Amino acid sequence: MIQPATAATVRRLREGDRHVCSRSVLLTALSMVVAAALAAPTCESARAASWLEMDFYLSGPRYEGVLPPCDYPDALVKISSRFNNRENSFWDTNLKILSFEKIRETAYRPWAVNTIPRRFCSGQVEISDGSRHAIHYSIAEDTGIIGSTWGVEWCVVGLDRNWAYNMACRMAQP
Repeated sequence: MIQPATAATVRRLREGDRHVCSRSVLLTALSMVVAAALAAPTCESARAASWLEMDFYLSGPRYEGVLPPCDYPDALVKISSRFNNRENSFWDTNLKILSFEKIRETAYRPWAVNTIPRRFCSGQVEISDGSRHAIHYSIAEDTGIIGSTWGVEWCVVGLDRNWAYNMACRMAQP
């Protein structure tokens, strides 16, 4: 059974609430002061990079724009070997690219000046099942292994099964 509270008990509880309340306010204020003190050194004004930072840390991209042409044999071999590997490994088909036809450049560096230089190409491929499909690919500077050479991104229309480049390979085009 709960006994009724007397006036003295209620007064003690209210005074205790004040102490708890004032402690939490003090702790909150103290934590805000400490946070402000820690943040103050990081709020300094912006300054120019030192000669050391400019020489080593802020060099930025220096693209030359020297890319192989669309019909470069190494690029086509890279596309066909990766296509064969993907079809065999992930989709369990034995499809292979047999040949490339009607290869043409569709764009060269179509975007802003300091973006990665790309050469966009299109053509047709003959697949081992006898069908012909459009192919869109780009050869880009410094996108190969560890950024040391050019790389190739490609999409065969109708065989982009996971829609990595959207329907009809629209994202593989400029």
